[in-house]
Amino acid sequence: MKKSNKLLKIPSRGRILISLVSLVLGFILAYSYSIAVENESERNTTSESFLEQTRYREELIEQKERNKELTEEINEKQQAIRDLEQSFAGSEKSVEALVEEAEKLRLLMGGIPSQGKGIVVSLEDGAYNPSQENPNDYIVHESHVFKVVNELKISGAEAISINGQRLRANSFIRCTGPVITIDGKTFPAPFTIEAVGDPAVLLASVQLGGGVLDQLTSDNIVVTVEEKGKITMPALRDEIS
Repeated sequence: MKKSNKLLKIPSRGRILISLVSLVLGFILAYSYSIAVENESERNTTSESFLEQTRYREELIEQKERNKELTEEINEKQQAIRDLEQSFAGSEKSVEALVEEAEKLRLLMGGIPSQGKGIVVSLEDGAYNPSQENPNDYIVHESHVFKVVNELKISGAEAISINGQRLRANSFIRCTGPVITIDGKTFPAPFTIEAVGDPAVLLASVQLGGGVLDQLTSDNIVVTVEEKGKITMPALRDEIS
């Protein structure tokens, strides 16, 4: 019996049906793939949006915390200002004391003129005794001047001058032989030291037993002290002008 070599022929109607099915399946596959890609994109977008929202939320929380800290700091500063205002308002004496202290500092620095009662202390070289070996023992030195000036300052003198040269808080005094240099200006003996302040207090201070006056006398310095009803000292800037 002979085998047939003829191929099975599919009717044309069947081929059309198969083509239609294939086309539909391809369309379905393409559409499904498109939907899947779109969903994946939406998921990625949603994830990024969520992360961004989370970051914004954290930044907002940080800003709120910082605003809270700044508000508390402002409240503390305002309270401190109110405390100061109440302190000044409730204590006029404190304000007056501060003003008075500032005035004293200006006088000490020589920034404003000074005028009032005071005392005058004069220092002169002692008479030379040939029997003594060292004539310098009879000369007024800067140490003697410093003793008087420091005692006057301690006693409350508001302004001091030497031979008309007003002293400032950081004045430099140096002795060179028979003369002294004060802030670059040279003055010969005798040295007249004027001090504005309460005369009774200043006199008692320099004349105290065993004090400045006795020490200078023991160093062979001729010292004279007198009270003065009015002493006037210009401001240092006026002298410069």
